[in-house]
Amino acid sequence: MLRKRRRAAMAVAIVVLTTVPVLPTSGSVAAQNVPDQVLAWNQHAYDELILGPAAPWKSPVVSALHLAMVHGAIYDGVNAITGGYEPYLVAPAVADATDSEDAAAAAAGYQVLLDILKPPLILEADVPTVTARLQGYYDASLTAISNAGVSQSSIDGGVAVGNAAAQAMIAERTGDGRYGDPSFDVGFDVGEWRPLAEGLAGNNFYWVGQMVPFLVPDAAMFGTRGPNAVTSAKYTREFKRVKSLGAIDSTTRRADQTAMALFWADHAIGMWTRIFRQLSAANELSTAENARYFGMLYLTVGDAVIACNLDKAKWGFWRPTTAIREAATDGNPLTEADETWESLNPVPPYPEHPSGHNCGSWSIVETLKDFYGTNRMTFSATRTFLQPGPAPITRTFTRFSQAGREILRARVFGGLHFWTAEAQGARLGRRVANFRQAHYFQPE
Repeated sequence: MLRKRRRAAMAVAIVVLTTVPVLPTSGSVAAQNVPDQVLAWNQHAYDELILGPAAPWKSPVVSALHLAMVHGAIYDGVNAITGGYEPYLVAPAVADATDSEDAAAAAAGYQVLLDILKPPLILEADVPTVTARLQGYYDASLTAISNAGVSQSSIDGGVAVGNAAAQAMIAERTGDGRYGDPSFDVGFDVGEWRPLAEGLAGNNFYWVGQMVPFLVPDAAMFGTRGPNAVTSAKYTREFKRVKSLGAIDSTTRRADQTAMALFWADHAIGMWTRIFRQLSAANELSTAENARYFGMLYLTVGDAVIACNLDKAKWGFWRPTTAIREAATDGNPLTEADETWESLNPVPPYPEHPSGHNCGSWSIVETLKDFYGTNRMTFSATRTFLQPGPAPITRTFTRFSQAGREILRARVFGGLHFWTAEAQGARLGRRVANFRQAHYFQPE
């Protein structure tokens, strides 16, 4: 629980995010200018996993999984020293209350990122450069901690704790199903998903749904009710809505709805990570609080995307673009085909139901509400250069759920989803967050 003084401040915290793109450098400036090493290694992970050379694995889905690994280990390392909460995987026996929390965070983040940033995530040719950059981050972290007056024995103790937490995470995630079969089944019957063009089915992360979850015993326990029958009245209503509002040349979508769709087309985990960091700064979270905060957020969203991709494979439902172009053969006399229809936002090369953005984002919304003890929070965020599009778009929110409700609508306005996929994805994300709240990060 956070102190009452901080709780009172949270309701009025104002967060402003910038759009200046910063590519990874030596890491020295970031490590020395950030108030604690949880934030420093969150920035390093962001730089490497989202801005760095991890193509084609920069997807929000894959970024969420790896950030969960990084911050799960950081949480266990820091929490072993400070105490107060149950560990995620392990409470290293070497921990002592005099050990440096920041050194534990730096060591855990460094070791887990070293394990992640290797083939197939990055090219073999990039390994020496990335490894050297991580070493630079780590050296700068230890120098910054020492310069802050922390004794060498405290630093050494913290490093030992962080290394132990990292090794526990690496062992736990070895053979977890990452980088398996990428391809969802392709169907050719009414309602079945297929790629829009040849070659778009090869990088669609089917394997994510087959992974071992982080927190939940079985990702299938969060399965959705599924899409509407193509001949149903509800499907017909949703078909007409997305056809009208989601078209690239829509005459019914308002300017603010267009801005909403383009805004939330940014890299979802990148967007949320910037929000997490600024909320942390605005609410003056301590190192221990940051360790628990980021651990809760990323481990929860990691399981939400695993459960979501498992459900996508189960239903294999077609995207609105396919549905609209092929409506003449869907058996529904009330849907009218448009063979040239295009969505406002680019169509992802994997099945439609449920909405992945909503699965992940609503797990985040519920976790933010849980951590801060309130839904009321004023913050602003800016769409960055990570996705092609117009000039930067900034939107302001006064509640976490307000951002979630925008995402519910934005994916329809972007032409990517039917409403049912949005609503059921949001419910899946909330259910995963509720499970985490009931079973993990409990006070000791």
